[in-house]
Amino acid sequence: MTEPKLALLVRFKTQLPLEEIMTIANERAPEFRALTGLQQKYYLHDAATGEIGGLYLWDSQEAMAEYRDSELRASIARAYRAEGEPRIEIYQVVKTLRENDD
Repeated sequence: MTEPKLALLVRFKTQLPLEEIMTIANERAPEFRALTGLQQKYYLHDAATGEIGGLYLWDSQEAMAEYRDSELRASIARAYRAEGEPRIEIYQVVKTLRENDD
């Protein structure tokens, strides 16, 4: 795996219990695995605030843009019954701590 170029952070609140959130995440996982250019996705939960998050690592701007404009991305709020629109932050990866062992 090459070093990621971009990190996308999606955060939202929902009233769904964590167990149901994980069921939904597991059902949707194959769609994310099929995305070209998505190197990794981390599913996050902030126990202090109740926020749910997804941290996506992308190998290119083009791959991330394709996802950003997709129905899969648009369906996040609906799938998890988010309170309002998810917050989306995009970061350029400028350095990684560990080198890949390709």
